[in-house]
Amino acid sequence: MRPIERVGIVIKPHAAGIEIVLAELVDFLSEQGTGCLLEKPAAEILGRPDGFSREEIPGRVDLVVVLGGDGTLLSIAHIAARRGTPVMGVNMGNLGFLSEIPRVEMTATLKELLPSNEGIVSPRMMLEASRGADRWLCLNDIVINKGALARMLELTIRIDGREIAAVRADGMIMSTPTGSTAYTLAAGGPIIQPSIPAIILTPICPHTLTFRPMVISSEARIQIGLQDSEEAFLTIDGQRGSALSGGDTVEVVRASCELKLIHSPRRTYFDVLKEKLSWGA
Repeated sequence: MRPIERVGIVIKPHAAGIEIVLAELVDFLSEQGTGCLLEKPAAEILGRPDGFSREEIPGRVDLVVVLGGDGTLLSIAHIAARRGTPVMGVNMGNLGFLSEIPRVEMTATLKELLPSNEGIVSPRMMLEASRGADRWLCLNDIVINKGALARMLELTIRIDGREIAAVRADGMIMSTPTGSTAYTLAAGGPIIQPSIPAIILTPICPHTLTFRPMVISSEARIQIGLQDSEEAFLTIDGQRGSALSGGDTVEVVRASCELKLIHSPRRTYFDVLKEKLSWGA
């Protein structure tokens, strides 16, 4: 990891207590002699005129700090991954699987990270979805859902060019291990440790009850085809999307880049699972 000389700050503007935490972070970075770039909403909160767009920040800094929840982090993850810029999420919401750093540990974690501590950087596999010339990067999941009318989709699934199944379902989720605790978990998929190179294929309410979630190699090439009469919607990380038409095929492969996600030095992945999923409560 390159030396951290400049930090970008991205925020969820209406998060409770955001003004206090933002001011604390900016003051801390100033004390450390570390440069700071603010997203426009953050600059407005502090009364500064020098804000940047969210899309610009990863290319101008050595670290992005996200003050918000998992949705805010997902909105910038694909940009940061392309740039090779690490991301640290400070949880300003409720769940926070990705934004796992508690507010009270923000400055302590940065003190360990600013000297370029590789020990708290967790590389996270990304997926690339494509349809024709369109390309999307994904950290959590790629979802094909039925349209507004309550009608099941007829999907053809191919892995490495070979058809493995034709499935009638409300949709299909293709997830990274990082995303295994998101939509795919609610749809009955397994929890996969982020370091395991795998792709999870989870049907949404399949008509054929014997078609169950599958864990396949991260080197596989997955193609999901819609029947000619179908209309559906493609959603990437719950943030971006595109309408699909009958006959479309969505291809999913492991992306060539990874996200460098900063994790808490005070808890393991399994500690986070236990806390967030209330195991043993």
